[in-house]
Amino acid sequence: MLNHKQLLYKILPYGCQMNFSDGERFAGQLERMGYKPAEKLENADIIIINTCCVRESAEKKIYGKIGEIKHLKQQKPDLILGITGCMAQKDGDAIFKKASHVDFVLGTNKMYDLPAVLEEIFASRGHIVKLAGDYDMPPNVEPAENNSLFAFVPIMYGCNNFCTYCIVPYVRGRERSRAPQEIVAEITKLAQNGVKEVTLLGQNVNSYGKDRDDADFADLLAMVDKIEGIERIRYMTSHPRDLTDKVIETIKNSKHICEHFHLPVQYGTDKMLKAMNRGYTTAYYKELVAKIRNQFPEASFTTDLIVGFPGETDEDFAQMLEFLKEIRYDAAYTFLYSKRSGTPAATMENQVPQGLKKERLHKLMDAQNEISLEINQSLLNKTVEVMVEGPSKTDPNVYTGHTRTNKIILWDHKDEQIGDLVQVKITHPQTWVLKGELEA
Repeated sequence: MLNHKQLLYKILPYGCQMNFSDGERFAGQLERMGYKPAEKLENADIIIINTCCVRESAEKKIYGKIGEIKHLKQQKPDLILGITGCMAQKDGDAIFKKASHVDFVLGTNKMYDLPAVLEEIFASRGHIVKLAGDYDMPPNVEPAENNSLFAFVPIMYGCNNFCTYCIVPYVRGRERSRAPQEIVAEITKLAQNGVKEVTLLGQNVNSYGKDRDDADFADLLAMVDKIEGIERIRYMTSHPRDLTDKVIETIKNSKHICEHFHLPVQYGTDKMLKAMNRGYTTAYYKELVAKIRNQFPEASFTTDLIVGFPGETDEDFAQMLEFLKEIRYDAAYTFLYSKRSGTPAATMENQVPQGLKKERLHKLMDAQNEISLEINQSLLNKTVEVMVEGPSKTDPNVYTGHTRTNKIILWDHKDEQIGDLVQVKITHPQTWVLKGELEA
């Protein structure tokens, strides 16, 4: 315990849900040391920026934020600034050369070192850097207490896939799965504290357990489904190549696992999938989607798509649009390909000009928006289960929540309470949101 005045912390997470989860675990360590969360950045005694380096544009934004904090350090010389996460692992002590006001750098597998690092800084005020030399399974670090209905729970770390555009395996290491008993214990505690929906996290959750002999992903899903108090279970990210029949069957037989399948295809032609090293074909992917839809006719499908990958031609893009129209996703997260130094794709020939990337992206988004609206319009007058999340951002009398298929819905508030599961009839379907009426 720190023998100081009440100290405050602020954690700034960038990037994926895994980084937000890691941020909660940094917060847990700090709170056990006596820190409390700061509402405003300028009030904090320690600031941790948990970084992302999937895209170089993300790095530029993070270095911009590090630069902004320099003036706070000048006003508060005792302020501690730490950089953690994927960019920290990649850049290491080079961060100090770009920003000498940074106090410490912790790599992706060194989260649990935070208390010792802070004590060392209090003693010496020197620069400290600790990076993952290997990627064994780190000790479990409990997150800060969660007062939300929702929680992210990492079930594994790292990735073995080495997609040619992705730096994750280089900064997160190879796949390591947490013990199922440890995961179940964490989620049980979250449920006792009021959490009703958990999202299981991993760079590729479908690979969970491949490095263990006691449980695979389907087994883990079945265990979590039995935890009292958990009403909904989601998971991400799911690699299409590793989604097994056993997982599909487990979801079919479950009570709480949601009927939303996020299957990042990344592209819609075999040529580009091979260049990306995705490990499957469009035929395999279509067959997988058909298999799932046969079991879950009401399920929603979402995906990730990359536009402008090296070597993409007009013909490739035209085939991508046809693929999109055939699969008919409820929604798609679309990205312009961005060079990521350290990955094979960054040095590939036939890089696509930025202007052409943007032109194709707009066409892709227009096509997807049309499909999304058509799918949502087909839900008119249907009644769906919704978990009440509370007032919308724009009107305290309008409440919001998500369906089991992960669609946002709005309705006029009556007497329902946050956390309730209610039935809402869809009356005004739109492209990105549904509007409805609460049923008695």
